[in-house]
Amino acid sequence: MARTPLLQLTDISLTYGGDPIFADLSLVVHPSDRVALVGRNGSGKSTLMKVMAGLVEADSGGVILSPGVSVGYMEQDPTMEGFATLGDYACSALDPSEMYRVEMAGEGLKFDPDRAVSTASGGERRRAALAKLMAEAPELMLLDEPTNHLDIEAIAWLESELSQTRAGYVLISHDRAFLRALTRATLWVDRGTVRRQETGFDGFEAWRDKIWEDEDMQRHKLDRKIKSEARWAVEGISARRKRNQGRVRALQDLRAERGAQIKRQGAAAMAIEAGPKSGRKVIEAEGLRKAFGDKTIVSDFSLTVLRGDRIAFVGPNGTGKTTLLNMLLGKEPPDSGTVKLGTNLEVAVFDQARAQLDPDMTLWESLTGDPDMRVSGKADQVMVRGAPKHVVGYLKEFLFDEGQARAAVRSLSGGEKARLLLAKLLARESNVLVLDEPTNDLDVETLDLLQELLDSYDGTVLLVSHDRDFLDRVAATTVAMEGDGRAVVYAGGWSDYQAQKAAMVAEAKPAKPENAKKSGKSAETAKPGKSGLSFTEKHRLEALPAEIERLEAEIAKLEVFLAAPDLYAKEPVKFAKGSEALAERQQALAAAEEEWLDLEEKAGA
Repeated sequence: MARTPLLQLTDISLTYGGDPIFADLSLVVHPSDRVALVGRNGSGKSTLMKVMAGLVEADSGGVILSPGVSVGYMEQDPTMEGFATLGDYACSALDPSEMYRVEMAGEGLKFDPDRAVSTASGGERRRAALAKLMAEAPELMLLDEPTNHLDIEAIAWLESELSQTRAGYVLISHDRAFLRALTRATLWVDRGTVRRQETGFDGFEAWRDKIWEDEDMQRHKLDRKIKSEARWAVEGISARRKRNQGRVRALQDLRAERGAQIKRQGAAAMAIEAGPKSGRKVIEAEGLRKAFGDKTIVSDFSLTVLRGDRIAFVGPNGTGKTTLLNMLLGKEPPDSGTVKLGTNLEVAVFDQARAQLDPDMTLWESLTGDPDMRVSGKADQVMVRGAPKHVVGYLKEFLFDEGQARAAVRSLSGGEKARLLLAKLLARESNVLVLDEPTNDLDVETLDLLQELLDSYDGTVLLVSHDRDFLDRVAATTVAMEGDGRAVVYAGGWSDYQAQKAAMVAEAKPAKPENAKKSGKSAETAKPGKSGLSFTEKHRLEALPAEIERLEAEIAKLEVFLAAPDLYAKEPVKFAKGSEALAERQQALAAAEEEWLDLEEKAGA
């Protein structure tokens, strides 16, 4: 027996500014559907969701909502006019007897219901909107980037709630781990077409790549056919003109078909270039302590950052990740302890608040007005990694069209603002990249490219992120801000941190009385053996295996690169730089292995 759909869209067409967004689009959302809505930034995902929510009216086609079905929509930038506090907004559609639902959601999402709407940040507003939606518990939930501005604990809470709900939902998110955990079907918006696959996001990329591969093959066959028919038209038509007018018309039809095909949007042409090498030690922090009133951010924290390290800072919102980062960069003084910065540092910062972007400036002004990018005497050029480039050409590399160059920054979507900030950041030469929540609003393809750039970047990366998949792909060391001044260093990315923390918790559990009796000792007298390592040395020992593995991988890559038979003859400069880098990493590997052996010996003493 067929299920009655919650929502049905039939032959939807919508045009903005003369450009079609959708044409003849149809889709169905069934009860208990768990759907990922994916597509490139600007492809129309949010617009489609607004059509589904009844907030945008299509030019043609029908939107049918089953009788009695309630729909809840969480938009990216919720408007809260008329409400004094976030709590007033979140409770606005509930009966007084149901207010407890907002309190429960508020605890999981960590939002303050007494916060005035006028002073609330964008992230606080989004959490309140999400709490409102979860408390109202509609039969169909439409969630547009629900994990943006949530910390990992809140994301885990939301993931748990959505995994247990009986409601149907459609999710737009860049968070791969979130989508993989929750979705069982995928809607892909691509050049005005929506395709559906009855598997979750985990299978999306393979499915997308297969469709693109088939599309490229069909385009290639069509191009070959057009070329063959065009040759015939030139060489053979004169003797058979009357008989073959149908074939000429068929050739015209083929060309029209080829011309009507919409080209796929390419990836942003992002590039990154490390500046002059920093010293081997980038940052050396010893015994840092920082508190604001009764709240301790860190206590007795030490960390050595070496050139080429990839270090992630994770933890709940408000634990002080950005404060610690600013202390390590010398921007925030510690209450006690010391921070020594290495030599020759060129630092580039991507801030989560996008404070480097003036919303009233145009994209053109945002780039040409930047002192680091300004080209003297050239109003239409910007300096990109030491070379002048036309501002519109550079914007096109980041997927902006010419018409957007004179548009205000405030008119951009979240993903477009992130791309513009990356354009400013990557124009500079640097040897230390500080990325504070860089993944918010970026589509999957741009995230993939950013990860590839960071993999090949010669400098040091300090990263704050709540995107678990991105952390696993990028980080080699994780600093976990665990509250009450505890900042603990773990080897590897997010998954490695979780595994190590779970193992530490298991080891810390006291032995059960019956086990203690079997071993001939009481629970009171059984004591763990002492380690000869200090707190800092212990965590350095845990971090060294990942560092050694990274150095070995880099050495292997360099050896393959230098093994090219004609490299020295054709590219002597590259050969010299590669040889220097290889010698440097071999030295670093030997030092890391020696340090590991010393610490292992000390730990066993």
